[in-house]
Amino acid sequence: MLVHSIRFFACLLALGLFANNSAAQSRFDRKMLHPGKYNLTCFAIKDGEETEIGAFKLNVKTDNNQLLVAANMTIYGMDEPWVDTAVSDLQTFKPLYRASHSSIKDMALHFGKDVTGTYHDKKSGKKIQVTDAGNTFFVDSYTYPYLLAALPLTSGYTTEIPVYDYKPDDEQHVKAAVVEQVKSNTFTSKYTGSHNVWEVTVFEPATNERSVSYIDKDTRRLWQVDVYSKGQQLKLVDLELDYNPVKAPFDKVATMKMIKEGNSLIAGEVFARDFDTEDHSILGKLKVNANPKQFAPKGTRVVLIPYTAYYQEWLKLNQAARKKGNTPAPLLDDAAACIKTTDVYDDKGHFEFVNLMPGEYFLYTQFDFDHTFTRAEVIGYTDHYLNGAFQNTTTDYVNRSYVTGAGASVQKIVRIEKAGERVEVKLKKTGN
Repeated sequence: MLVHSIRFFACLLALGLFANNSAAQSRFDRKMLHPGKYNLTCFAIKDGEETEIGAFKLNVKTDNNQLLVAANMTIYGMDEPWVDTAVSDLQTFKPLYRASHSSIKDMALHFGKDVTGTYHDKKSGKKIQVTDAGNTFFVDSYTYPYLLAALPLTSGYTTEIPVYDYKPDDEQHVKAAVVEQVKSNTFTSKYTGSHNVWEVTVFEPATNERSVSYIDKDTRRLWQVDVYSKGQQLKLVDLELDYNPVKAPFDKVATMKMIKEGNSLIAGEVFARDFDTEDHSILGKLKVNANPKQFAPKGTRVVLIPYTAYYQEWLKLNQAARKKGNTPAPLLDDAAACIKTTDVYDDKGHFEFVNLMPGEYFLYTQFDFDHTFTRAEVIGYTDHYLNGAFQNTTTDYVNRSYVTGAGASVQKIVRIEKAGERVEVKLKKTGN
């Protein structure tokens, strides 16, 4: 049922716009369409609890007088993503091409006077040649979220549209969809605070399914979509990866050269050490960390970040955000691509980064280890007498050893001075 609901969202990007051909096309405002890349997280909601189940990546382009919507949906636990492409005419918004590929089906449709193409059901193996009349107005199902933002939205606005959504078992592939309610609301961004939005509710009578979209009043950005299908609820939320508070410029070409085109290397070891042997017990006799040098386990991930002005500002912003309990600033896709990682390759915490150019680098890692200690605990007291006269009392101890889970988070700035240099470093966590 959950997969059905997710699949429903993939085809739900389809509901409702207009009542007739000319009126439908004239209501779109092309200036409200904003090309770009968008990333959304998909949650399943049950009994008020949200569970992240997938990721939805979208790429919207307006090239050559065409509107292109390309989507890639990954559902956790499924081997193959769903890849969809929809091309529409940017003047009339009528569909031109539609393709969909997943573990369930392969489909490719061409729109003209007629709708033609192929549909391959991968489960049954059945292949269908599609032929439908295409000389009436409808919009493609996958363009809905973006065309919805281009409507003349206002409180109380309603309309109805025809939407083409091919399913082999359906007799009719053009279905009515209704924008049944538009009203004002607010959406709170984790980065930029509160935004005034249009809350747009769309209903599909043929399936009895409903969606609620939250569209920014000023920018027409789609912040969130709630989907209600057969008693289930899904929520897709914009990850806001385009939010960039970092003012320093980023040069991907130069940064990529730093981590790939040099002949220097950084080699080192990662470990935690507790050197504190002071007596913190109430009665004394506390020995801290019976195994003082705890190496990071084999396979521990070590991160290397070129310490350029961009990353320095990004790290500083994140440090300030964590102190305030705020969400850390996202990283540009190009900047994320220039972060290098390696793994500890033995039981002594050793790692290497190779092919580096001279410059400064920020190293970071974290790992768990066993914190061991021995403590002398009081088990009683002994009174001492001489010739029947009380002399003193001594405390009786027993040594007990304990092991507790501990974690280490280590960072260090390392500088390579010249080409071909080998820099040895120790990433160590010391103290309690």
